[in-house]
Amino acid sequence: MVTRSLLGLKPCTSLPSIGPLNRPPAPRNALSSPVTAVSGCRNNQFNWNLRFHCPKPAIPIRKQTTVRRDTVVRSEIAAAGLPDDAASSLSEFQLVSRIRGICFCFVTAVSAIFLFAVMVVVHPCVVLFDRHRRRAHHLVAKIWATMTIVPFYKFEFEGMDNLPPQDTPAVYVSNHQSFLDIYTLLTLGRSFKFISKRSIFLFPIIGWAMFLMGVIPLRRMDSRSQLDCLKRCIELVKKGASVFFFPEGTRSKDGKLGAFKKGAFSVASKTGAPVVPITLMGTGKIMPAGEECMVNSGSVKVVIHKPLDGKDANKLCNEARDSIARTLLLHGYGVHSNN
Repeated sequence: MVTRSLLGLKPCTSLPSIGPLNRPPAPRNALSSPVTAVSGCRNNQFNWNLRFHCPKPAIPIRKQTTVRRDTVVRSEIAAAGLPDDAASSLSEFQLVSRIRGICFCFVTAVSAIFLFAVMVVVHPCVVLFDRHRRRAHHLVAKIWATMTIVPFYKFEFEGMDNLPPQDTPAVYVSNHQSFLDIYTLLTLGRSFKFISKRSIFLFPIIGWAMFLMGVIPLRRMDSRSQLDCLKRCIELVKKGASVFFFPEGTRSKDGKLGAFKKGAFSVASKTGAPVVPITLMGTGKIMPAGEECMVNSGSVKVVIHKPLDGKDANKLCNEARDSIARTLLLHGYGVHSNN
C-alpha cells in the first residue's frame, strides 16, 4: 500500500477481461484459439486466469453399417446355391416325379396280379407244347409291359425290319441304362430269355412270372453259376429259343456305355446264331439307376441294328459295341473305353 501511494496509483476496482491476442478474424470454419487470458480485479486483488480450450478435431468418421449374422449367412447361401425360384421349381419337379413313380408301381403291380393269373392258367399247355420258347407267356408279358409304360412315357422303334423272323433263334444284346429297359424291350414282341439275378425271383408276382417265362437265373459273383448260365443259353439257342444279354453286366451309373463282357458273343459263336445289337436311349433319364421310386417325364427311342454273323467272339463283341456306341454318340450320349 505504501509503494502504491508513493507511486500515485489508485486502487483498481475492475479491469476489463483480456481476450486472445489481437489478430485478424478467423475464418468461419477455423478452429478457435486454444488459450484465452482472463483478468479481473476482485477484492482489490489483481488476478490472471488462463483458460485452455481443447477443440474437438474435425476428423470425419464413417459410421460402420451393422449387418446381422443371419442376413450374411442367408446371402452367402443364396449366392452359392440356386435362386429361390429355381430351387422351388426343382422341389416341385421332384415331387411330381415321385408321385409318378408311386403311380407307376401301383399300375405295374395291379396289372401283374391279373396277368399272372392268366399265366398260371395257360402254363400247363405252354410246358406241353412250347416248352422252350413259351410264346404265350411272352405275349402276356408284352401286354403287361405295354399297359405299364404307356401312361408314363412315349417310346418309338427304329429298324424293326432288322429283327430276325419269329422262329429264328438269335442272341440279342443291348446297352443297359435303367430298370425300364426290360419293360421297353418286352414290347418288341420277341420271345427271348432274359438273364436276371437270382434274388429277383424272390419278388412276389414279378419273380414268379419270370420263373414261368423261363428267365435264366444268375449269381453274379459265382463263377460256376456264370458257367451254368452260358451252358443253359447255348442249350436254349440250339433248341430254337432266343436269349437276351446286357453285355455291360449292370446298369450304367452315369449314362455312358461301359465295357462289354464276351459271354453273349461266345454263345453266338458256338451256336452260329446271329447277334442283334439294340440301342436304348432315354430310359436312364426317366428312371435313373438307383432311383426306381421316381419316374421323370420323357421319351424313349429303341434302335435295332443289322444282325451280325461270325465265329469270332471278340470280333462280334467289338462290332456290336461299335454299332451301339455310334448311335449313342450321335444322340449326345457318352461312351467309356472298352477296357
